[in-house]
Amino acid sequence: MRVIVGIDESDESLYALQWTVNNLFNGLINSAAGGERNLLTLVHVHQPSKHYGVGPSAFPAGPGVAAYPSTALVDSVRKSQEQISARILSRALEMCDNKMKAETLILEGNPKDKLCEISEEMKVDLLIVGNRGLGRIQRAFLGSVSDYCAHYAKCPVLIVKPPKEMAGQ
Repeated sequence: MRVIVGIDESDESLYALQWTVNNLFNGLINSAAGGERNLLTLVHVHQPSKHYGVGPSAFPAGPGVAAYPSTALVDSVRKSQEQISARILSRALEMCDNKMKAETLILEGNPKDKLCEISEEMKVDLLIVGNRGLGRIQRAFLGSVSDYCAHYAKCPVLIVKPPKEMAGQ
């Protein structure tokens, strides 16, 4: 069985991973595997650097002045994003603690789109995402990765809600 867990810096995504490790891989999947190794892919998606005001377009630098970011600045932002992604995924891999075969993947783009695309591309059996517990109004303005994946992913999606004491922190 091939499973993807969407990971970001939130406690909710790490809870979803912990739930997966404890409940899915330690119980259901491993007992039904028949000796076949299952694969867990931890996917972190970061926004393209142009969303942070650094990209090929100009940005205001004062009255009547536009500045273009240097290549060094763009490279620095990209390197910083990659380091943050690597730290997030390193922490997530530690949670797997050699209990299953796990790999990591860093993508750039909109998380909801990229998670759906990569789950289809890799022909996964299950996509697992956390849930921040946003209300309807917040979801409308901020968007919800879990809601989007539930509607548009081509594979089954499991949305792991955090315990009530963790929600809203």
